[in-house]
Order: sequence, then structure tokens, then C-alpha cells
Amino acid sequence: MKLNKFVPTALLFLVLALVLPALPTLNTAAAAAGEKTLIYDDAHLLSETDAAELNAMASKYGAERETDIIVYTTNNPESKDTKEITEDFYDEHGPGYDKAHGNAVILTVDISNRDTYLAGFYKAEEMLDDGRLDKITSKISPYLSEGNYKQAFSTYIMTAYRYMGYKPGVNPDNIVFKLWFQVLAALVIGGGVVGTMAYRSGGRVTIHRGTYEDAEKSGVLDRQDQYIRTTVTKRKIERNQGGGSGFGGGGGGTTKGGHSHSGSRGSF
Repeated sequence: MKLNKFVPTALLFLVLALVLPALPTLNTAAAAAGEKTLIYDDAHLLSETDAAELNAMASKYGAERETDIIVYTTNNPESKDTKEITEDFYDEHGPGYDKAHGNAVILTVDISNRDTYLAGFYKAEEMLDDGRLDKITSKISPYLSEGNYKQAFSTYIMTAYRYMGYKPGVNPDNIVFKLWFQVLAALVIGGGVVGTMAYRSGGRVTIHRGTYEDAEKSGVLDRQDQYIRTTVTKRKIERNQGGGSGFGGGGGGTTKGGHSHSGSRGSF
């Protein structure tokens, strides 16, 4: 009879031993199930694995900026303008970090016409103005032209995230913000300080040119300037008449639903 007292306890330990190892898997599955969709690959440019990785990246970095970072690819069967496609997508899907029709930046890729449009809404409209969006478009267009879509989208996500870390009106690509420049500047300044200290530690030099110079007998004996000639060469600058990637000129606007946004148009 005494052994029966230990049966419930033994069963409890057995259940815990079976359930506890599975909890991380269950949590991961729950997180995956609740993860917001940020990569809408209607044109099927990405593998399922790449789309999942990009979605996780956009979710992580977007959360730090409290902004949905979205990619939308389309075959554009209705032959609509990419700006209109982007605006309609925002109105119909209502993306936003903490509410519908909230902070969001959307990259639309029209694979049929090889056009792109970038738009920033609310917080992203302020932090990613037309100029900054043009910079992002210029960075991703070469990858799109090569068909390296995963690299193009990851570059877009990371650059949008980085740019939103700077105050409006600041050029985020300014050389002073580059890590290598900051290290080099620190080394130069440090080297200058050490060099000055080393120079002064050797004592002050009191002998100079005037110590041995006879001012009454010294002077300029002769001076001569000779002009030879001036040559001007003209070179014609050829205009680029070809196609290829391009960007800019898109500008922002307002959706049919009344949501204003910044914008940048591109091609690849």
C-alpha cells in the first residue's frame, strides 16, 4: 500500500520528462505561427527558404524601428503603375507596426515591366524621405538587374533599418559616419599628439637661420620669370543612350485612402 503513494509522483515526473524537452519546439512553432507576413512574393522570385529568412530579418529589424519593412513582388497582370500598386497595397492590406495603416516602408517590384517603387508611410515617411529612398533604390537596382533578388531585398531591409537610425536631414552615407573613417581619424589624431609630445620632449631648438646670417651682405642676386605657353584641350562627353537600371524622380504622394507617403521610383 505504501508504494501506491508514490505512483502519482512518479507519473508526474514521467510527464514532465516527456513534455519539457518539447517546449522549445512548441514555442518556436508558436512564434512562427504568429510571425507577421512581411514578404509578399506573388511573382515567385524567391525560394520558400529565402522568403522565410527575409521575413525573419524584416521582422527583427523592423521591430527595432517600430516599422513594418515590406517587400511585395508582382507580375502586374493589370498593367498598373508601380506607384499605384504600392498605394493600393497599403490601402488594402493596412500594414503597420502596432496598428493598421501605421508605420511602414514598402518595396514593390513589378517583374513584368522591371520597375520598382519604394514608399514610406507615417514614421517611415519622415525618417525615409524621398532622398533617402532614392539612395536605397540606387543600392538595390544592380542586384535586381542581375537577378539576385535575395541580396537586393536583404540590402533594402538593412539599409532602411540603418537609415532610420539617423535624424531627418542628415546624410546617412556621410563619410564621418563610416567606421573605417572614425578609426583612421582617431589614429591620425593620436599619432599627432604622440608626435608633438615626442618633439617637445627633446628640448627647444635655439639656433635658427639668423644665427649665422649676415643681413648686410645677404640678399637676392637675380630673379627671372619665363612664360612658356598655355594649352587648352576640349573633350566631348558622350551621353548614355542605353537602358539599364535607374532611379529617382518618383516622389511621394497620397493614397486613395488618404495616407501620405514619401517615394522613389526605379527600374532594373
